[in-house]
Amino acid sequence: MELTLNLGFGQIVNLLGQLPANQIAKIKNEFTEYDIAEKAKVEISDFQRFILSGPVMSEEQYTDFNLKRQHLNLWRTY
Repeated sequence: MELTLNLGFGQIVNLLGQLPANQIAKIKNEFTEYDIAEKAKVEISDFQRFILSGPVMSEEQYTDFNLKRQHLNLWRTY
């Protein structure tokens, strides 16, 4: 026999809030063992993939960029 429930996040939080403190601590420890934070770090969104696959400046281009920025900053102060 299988039972499926469609509960929203708020409903789950409400149900967990009704548990005794020792059971809440057990649930918290159980989820901590799964390293939920690590799983979240591994998941990369499409936008993050897009940004990470973008062009990167070479060291020479970066030096040139900084030089031009210095010149622009001097020009703005006059």
